[in-house]
Amino acid sequence: MKRRALSQFPNLDHENELKSQGYELIAGIDEVGRGALAGPVVASAVILPHPASLPWFGLVRDSKELTSKKRDSLFDLISKEAVAVGTGIVPSQVIDSINILKATKLAMMQAVEKLPKQPNFLIIDRVTLSQCPIPQRGITRGDKLCLSIACASIIAKVTRDRMMEKFDQIYPGYGFARHKGYGTGEHMSCLQKLGPSPIHRLYFAPVRNIITSQSSGSLASGQPVPTTSLFNLTCVDTDEPTH
Repeated sequence: MKRRALSQFPNLDHENELKSQGYELIAGIDEVGRGALAGPVVASAVILPHPASLPWFGLVRDSKELTSKKRDSLFDLISKEAVAVGTGIVPSQVIDSINILKATKLAMMQAVEKLPKQPNFLIIDRVTLSQCPIPQRGITRGDKLCLSIACASIIAKVTRDRMMEKFDQIYPGYGFARHKGYGTGEHMSCLQKLGPSPIHRLYFAPVRNIITSQSSGSLASGQPVPTTSLFNLTCVDTDEPTH
C-alpha cells in the first residue's frame, strides 16, 4: 500500500492485485460534472485488457490534468482498445429531483449496465454502489492512482464536454462551450443577466440564490416573476463534496 501512495501516475497495482485474487474483468469507474451548475453528471466504466502494456498507458492521467487535445486522443485510444466501455448520463432535471450524490451513483450504475461485458469487480473513485451486487472497492484519489479509473475519467470528461459544446449552440449566451457549466465568473455573470437555462441545476445554491434575488426584485418592482423562478426553490442540495 505504501508503494501505491507514493506512485506518481495512475498504474495497474489495484487491478493486478484483484486479478491475482481471481477477478478477470475489472471495471474502473469515475464521474465528471458533479460540481457543475449546469448540464448532466456523466459517469463511465472502463475494463482494460490484461495482460497488456499498451504504449499509451503511460500517457493516461486524471482527466483534469490533461489538455483537451490529449483527452481527445486518449478518448479514441481507450474507446478502441479497451475490453469494454460504458457511459451513463443523468440530466440536470433528475439531479434536481434526487440530489447530486444519488444522481452520481445512478450515472455510475448506468455506466456499468451499458458495459458490453459484465465485470467481476468494480473499482470506483471515492464512492461505492450499495445497490450493485458486483464486488467493489471505493478508492480515495482513484482517478490519480488507478489506470482504469483514470481512463474512465477521460471517457466521461470528453463525453460531457462535447455535450456542453452542443448545449452552447442550443442555449447561446451562457458560454457553456468554455466553462462547461462550472461556476466561473463568466458563467455567474451570464446567469445574472439571462437567468437560468433549461439545463441549469435549480437546486444548487448559486443558481437558487440568483433565482431568489430575481424573484424578489420582480416582486418589489411589481413586475411578473418569470416562470422558471418559481421552480424547485424548496429543496436544497447538498452536503457532499463536488468533483
